Amino acid sequence: MTRFHSHRLRTGRYSADNQIYLLTTVTHNSKPIFNDVTTGRIVVKTLKNIHDLQRVSSLAFVIMPDHIHWLLQLHTEKLDSIMQAFKGVSANKINHHLGLNGKCWQPGYHDRAIRKEEDLTVVARYIVANPLRAGLVTTIRNYPLWDAVWL
Repeated sequence: MTRFHSHRLRTGRYSADNQIYLLTTVTHNSKPIFNDVTTGRIVVKTLKNIHDLQRVSSLAFVIMPDHIHWLLQLHTEKLDSIMQAFKGVSANKINHHLGLNGKCWQPGYHDRAIRKEEDLTVVARYIVANPLRAGLVTTIRNYPLWDAVWL
């Protein structure tokens, strides 16, 4: 079994204003806490709040049982600042909801800058189709924890 090295995820990380990124982050010990839709909705509200505060433009996301994928466009803040805010706020709300006190997220996250020539709708469709590929639903309409500006 390979050990997860979250510190290596930071190697070469660069945040660029107005750059579009695909971010992925995993729950602590890959615990499937988002099998509970109410807990997943906490994450959805946190993502939407960051968007509504105009810290980023949220383009698409999907909340899987033990991780999330988030396609966003940075404005002027750095990736680390956005992810720290997202993880901190969502962890506090999740812990309160579940009556827990502890880690909700693994340290670190994966980021991939989207090239200008990539078709964003194709990337967004790939993201929101994760529940289909994982066999969680037979149609994305039956999965409650996703959104995309194009779909």
